[in-house]
Amino acid sequence: MLPGVKLPPGAALSEQELRRTEAIIQSMTRQERNRPQIIDGSRRKRIARGSGTTVQDVNRVLRQSSRRKRC
Repeated sequence: MLPGVKLPPGAALSEQELRRTEAIIQSMTRQERNRPQIIDGSRRKRIARGSGTTVQDVNRVLRQSSRRKRC
């Protein structure tokens, strides 16, 4: 389980998805982790390159974190 990541009932992250999500979070600066709203297109691209993932994967993680804050 990742703190703050909410999944729909019955959904589970595979080991590969968990590693990918962890790599994305570790590629963010402390400021980006605390305030994800500051992440613009160029930062998303840098995070994706640093984590070895795609910008779409970064967007998915950011959407999950924004859903958590609304709940």
